[in-house]
Amino acid sequence: MNLTDLLRQFLEHTEIEKGRSQKTIENYQHYMGRFIEFAEKNGVKSPGEISQDLIHQYRLHLNRLTDQLGQPIKKVTQNYHIIALRAFLKYLAKIDVKSLSAEKVELAKQESREVSFLTNEELDRLIAAPGLYEENHFKRMRDEAILHTLFSTGLRVSELTNLNRDQVDLNRGEFSVRGKGGKIRLVFLSNEAKEKLQKYMDRRKDKNKAIFVPLYKGKKQAEEQDEKSSKPLSEKGLPRQALRGGETRLTPRSIQRMISRYAKLAGIVKDVTPHTLRHSFATDLLMNGADIRSVQTMLGHSSITTTQIYTHITNTQLKEVHKAFHSRKK
Repeated sequence: MNLTDLLRQFLEHTEIEKGRSQKTIENYQHYMGRFIEFAEKNGVKSPGEISQDLIHQYRLHLNRLTDQLGQPIKKVTQNYHIIALRAFLKYLAKIDVKSLSAEKVELAKQESREVSFLTNEELDRLIAAPGLYEENHFKRMRDEAILHTLFSTGLRVSELTNLNRDQVDLNRGEFSVRGKGGKIRLVFLSNEAKEKLQKYMDRRKDKNKAIFVPLYKGKKQAEEQDEKSSKPLSEKGLPRQALRGGETRLTPRSIQRMISRYAKLAGIVKDVTPHTLRHSFATDLLMNGADIRSVQTMLGHSSITTTQIYTHITNTQLKEVHKAFHSRKK
């Protein structure tokens, strides 16, 4: 059987038996498609012909590739290609197809990941931005709820956009979320986040089950009228599927744009994304004494190694040692 047919079987196995997300399947298809194209150009068309020398040449090929801007592919992206290849080789071994052992393909060493997070002062300015700069009353309430929820829970942006109204228990201030790999974890809302979410939900009159919904043309006049009369948000301007309980919801991209806009308005020079708030959530916990295992659980990391990227910026003990012992003698 040729590599292309085996790749199709591997992707189906990853989707059905492994239960991986559609995004993971797409990534594997992209990375492995690049490897198979390279292998075939080098005369390799069957799994038995995959050798360590071929892998070595492929890694050189990846290291010399450039993106659309002419920049080299990052080491972490190169490793994603190798991770996909190793998963493919493990699958071949599982179905008794002779090929190179996955254990003989090592990941390249890469630089420590740089974590971008907000200081307390920057976070205060970002969260205050909707109230200072957003004239649309409903959008202001929604965006405040989004910012507080992201920082309070450490949710990934995709997890946030997939939330439904009946999923969030505002009385208990907690709810379950399905993260990467289909893993379910419990997240918690601060009192301020609960308050902002409650005010936002009280203004919702539509039947859309998504918790965070976009605005539509024609809604502004209705909101202004509702604001004056203190009535719940009008249904005017919402699409029919939303009124019938459809799933019209904000996209991750729209939330990224929203947060970037507020960061600029707040005078924050960093590149602020939804994931910056997730980093800020983890950093805040660790700086205030939370143990790393608890933070790992709250973030939904399958490996403690992933959570350890935060420890180099939250080691308060080292700071105290430096303060105590590094001083000029007078």
